[in-house]
Amino acid sequence: MTQRIRKAVFPVAGLGSRFLPATKAQPKEMMPVVDKPLIQYAVEEAVAAGITEMIFITGRNKRAIEDHFDKAYELESELEAADKHELLELVRQVIPKNINCIYIRQSAPLGLGHAVLCARPVVGDEPFAVLLADDFMDVPEGQRPVIAQMTDLFVYERCSVLGVQQVPREHTRQYGIVSAVPYRENAELITDIVEKPDPEKAPSTLAVAGRYVLSAKIFDFLERLDKGAGGEIQLTDGIAALLRAERVLAYSYSGQRYDCGSKLGYLKAMTAMGLKHAETSIAYRNFLEELALQK
Repeated sequence: MTQRIRKAVFPVAGLGSRFLPATKAQPKEMMPVVDKPLIQYAVEEAVAAGITEMIFITGRNKRAIEDHFDKAYELESELEAADKHELLELVRQVIPKNINCIYIRQSAPLGLGHAVLCARPVVGDEPFAVLLADDFMDVPEGQRPVIAQMTDLFVYERCSVLGVQQVPREHTRQYGIVSAVPYRENAELITDIVEKPDPEKAPSTLAVAGRYVLSAKIFDFLERLDKGAGGEIQLTDGIAALLRAERVLAYSYSGQRYDCGSKLGYLKAMTAMGLKHAETSIAYRNFLEELALQK
């Protein structure tokens, strides 16, 4: 395996049904957190980890994602003519010039494992990252982004890495749950992984949290899978097969995850970033304090 992770896969073909009607005509990944869409935060996280190939697994009604990362000639011309140079620079910085964006259509909604498998022709035999834009990762200023923490560990250990966090036992049916044994600081050696187990059957409360660095061998196992939970090809099942062939680590990342696939998680992310944003932080904090006093 090569050491450097150059490619990241973004599965963005989901319908976003939990946010209807907001997602009726726009992808859920384009929902903004303050002034940037969810997918841009995920791409920026990958860029900060040194990744240069962004592979989007798209579906119907996802054209807005392609347009967002494309050059907007008319908009740039209008901003330049109006001497709005700060806004012009913001638009031009959406994607750095050295980054290559590739779009692959997932023909049917067959699950996360199938979405990852769709990237095989572009990924080839290289290790790669997978980032779920719904899982919004916030880290303190000056700290390495979550996927960068994981690629660092991959370079050192030369094996697949899953980002994990502890969850309440009653929430295990929402996640892939791992069994693991101690290995090193913030990392455990995975012995098993189960997709969305009932709380009474969950082997632990250590949940996979939307960030992966995977060996290309995962593709071989995904190709052999039958449909699993929910009638879909589950990435969790592919990882379960992979860890019988090679080491897979569970990494307890440093940072705060917000589940932006849920309304409450999305509101929490919006609040956290609103309090950090240079334009809104002071006024927004004052507003929240006033709102709390009214209650």
